[in-house]
Amino acid sequence: MTHVRLDEWIAGGERTRLGGHEIFYRQDGPADGRPVTLLHGFPTSSHDWAPILPDLIESGCRVTTLDFLGFGASDKPAGHDYRIVEQASIVEELWQHLGISSTALVAHDYGVSVAQELLRRDSARLTAAAFLNGGLYPDLHRPIRTQKLLYGPAGAVAQYLTTEPLYRKSLRELFGRPVSDADLHDMWRSTTMNGGKRIQHSLLRYIDDRRTHGESWVSALEQYPGPLLFVWGPADPVSGGHVLPRLRERLPHARLVVLDQSPATGHYPQVENPAAVASALTEFLR
Repeated sequence: MTHVRLDEWIAGGERTRLGGHEIFYRQDGPADGRPVTLLHGFPTSSHDWAPILPDLIESGCRVTTLDFLGFGASDKPAGHDYRIVEQASIVEELWQHLGISSTALVAHDYGVSVAQELLRRDSARLTAAAFLNGGLYPDLHRPIRTQKLLYGPAGAVAQYLTTEPLYRKSLRELFGRPVSDADLHDMWRSTTMNGGKRIQHSLLRYIDDRRTHGESWVSALEQYPGPLLFVWGPADPVSGGHVLPRLRERLPHARLVVLDQSPATGHYPQVENPAAVASALTEFLR
């Protein structure tokens, strides 16, 4: 499955001022299509969704994507106190800007926490919610060595020492399936463009946010009355197979698609195994 490269992805979007910052976003698919909003993960960008976008459009979805503040082609202010609650407010402002009153929500990784905050605020506006690997339950989140280093006291210095080969190596630890060098290069560029290197330590404060808001976010997820789908890569060391028993126990009514066909999918299902993810999402969003 071919998809647009990062430069083409950015060229097809727009920027608007939200929460006092320039935020990159895209809208794709028929204007009268079923609204769905896709929320990306750390440390990359909305371009992660490019591999599954054609299938969503073909199935009749009106797809809204954005780069969170500090990510991709959006502003990356230095010295900023990046918080999940601010990212959720930016998403709400974007919906208001685009006239979106209700939408389905699909979230991955960092975006999972933003989605849980949006569920907590106003679950009624969300017609359905789908989650790909992410820290839904803070006690089950297992950050890799690189994340621990960047999050810790040495992170403010270590972030400047990261090179593309080191970045690729740390991301490959998360994958269960092969990902092309071209995809990894786009991920690196989306992370480091606009001075992105200097804010990685600050962005990782989301780990603190998950602890602070954990109870209310878990409650928002477990009490959400709408349709729920989990598309999960079990080979993910951070939020993989060890999360599945909790999901089955706490959310027995939810649909669970486990991408365990050999080789099993890891932390980035939409990049590693786009056909299976697109199939699960298009069926769910119908």
